[in-house]
Amino acid sequence: MDLSATAYVILGLVSGEARSGYEIKAVVDNSTRFFWAASYGQIYPELKRLSEAGLVEGRDASQGGRKRTVYAITSDGEAELKDWLRRPPEVAEMREEGLLKLFFSGLLEPAEAVETLRAMRRGRLELGERLRALEPEKAEKPDDPYPLMVLRAGIEFNEWFADWCERMEAQLLAPAREKGNS
Repeated sequence: MDLSATAYVILGLVSGEARSGYEIKAVVDNSTRFFWAASYGQIYPELKRLSEAGLVEGRDASQGGRKRTVYAITSDGEAELKDWLRRPPEVAEMREEGLLKLFFSGLLEPAEAVETLRAMRRGRLELGERLRALEPEKAEKPDDPYPLMVLRAGIEFNEWFADWCERMEAQLLAPAREKGNS
């Protein structure tokens, strides 16, 4: 069976404890979303596929009148997850709307492109701060150092990206400064 990246996100998240689709989405939104997002529109169909394939098992956990199913990984699912973890990464993807806009900014005045860079820089600095706020929580789990490593990669990447935006802004503004000095 050919699994999507979202399927592996789900397998990873239910490997530690059984979770509902809603709980999976909540964990994604506070962890992997910063580098690999998943929507409800992806999670629920993948849970169905994984269940049909015998990689996760759902059990009723309804509370009151609210229907709720929690999913746990099966031994086949754990074997599939471990097999995927042992393979080298195949996808290196970055989706950054600001870079897309910057790519086409030749249609604008340089000052307008500078505003795109400034907005990207602000966004990266804000995201870096949000990630730093998660650091104490991840550091409390010394038995699993990997989420903290990934968190620190995100922090450092966002710091680098913010610095890059600042350097590119200076590069765009340099010709205007040189004209002013002439």
